This record gives sequence, C-alpha cells and structure tokens, in this order.
Amino acid sequence: MRQTEIRAVFEIILYFALVACITFLIIHFVGQRTVVNGVSMQPTLSDGDNLIVDKLSYRFHDPDRFDIIVFPQEDGRYFIKRIIGLPGENVRIDEDGFIYINGEKLQESYGKEVMLDPGLAKDGIQLGADEYFVLGDNRNDSMDSRMAEVGPIAGERIIGRAWLRIYPFDQIGFLKHGS
Repeated sequence: MRQTEIRAVFEIILYFALVACITFLIIHFVGQRTVVNGVSMQPTLSDGDNLIVDKLSYRFHDPDRFDIIVFPQEDGRYFIKRIIGLPGENVRIDEDGFIYINGEKLQESYGKEVMLDPGLAKDGIQLGADEYFVLGDNRNDSMDSRMAEVGPIAGERIIGRAWLRIYPFDQIGFLKHGS
C-alpha cells in the first residue's frame, strides 16, 4: 500500500472511533432510549412507547414533584413512575385513596381513578433525606412505592427524567411534568 492509502484507512478508522466515543458519551451521560413495559403509567404512557430519558438535568437540580422518572428494576429492566413524595416528607394514602403529604391533601390530576390499595402508605411513610415516593398514573395496576418490592426510591437509583416520546410516531412529543 502506498502512503496515501494507509493514511486514508487510518482516517476512516479514526472517524469511526470518534463517532463511537461520542455515541458512548451521549448515551452514558446525556440521554438514552427506553421502552415502556406495561400499563402502569396509562393514560400518560402506554405499553410499547419509546422514550428518550434525560440523564443530564438531575446533575444540576433535584427531581421535582410530578416528574416522570426512570429507575432500574433488579432484572435489568426499568420502572417508569411519577414522583409524588420528596425527600423528608411524610406520605400517607387514606382509605378513600387520597394522598396526603405532611398531613396536607395533595392536589393532583394524574391518578384518574380511586386508589383501592394504599399499601405501605396506609399508615404513612416517612421519606429519608434522599428518598422519593413514586406512583404509576394507573394507580390500581402499578407496582410502585406502595409495595414492599419497590418502596421509596433512593435518589442515586434515578437514571433520569422521561423527556420525549419518540414512538409511536403519531404521539411524538415532550412529556408533561408538573401539576
């Protein structure tokens, strides 16, 4: 091979290595794609929806109430839930399905049906300094902080904020957070 051919091959290899490195950095530090698995976030999100998770924002500020977050399950899949309780708060769900934060009834519109099972929150859950209480929007078909298998979520487990729906194509758009 001539010198120019060797240089051309080297430039191509360098180009692909650079693209791979940039891709890795974006996926690892900025955002990643995840797929909704199940109906626990209906009607906001549906089974099979593809989302982009913003992994950068929470490096600069703490999660807010009503943010939709992504965190890992033990089997390597991801939970997608809405933050209801913030660090240091006491979360209680009464027998009528109403949520109370530090004794004050929470005004929210994400759970469209009466919550039938308050689970662990029946007598109140006192969140630690870095714990969040999360619920699925489909309150009666969601495994969330009410269940012992999930419980309060440590802030360090939060991968990021569900940011953008990219599939199905007719529902592409930014996700609604906040009250």
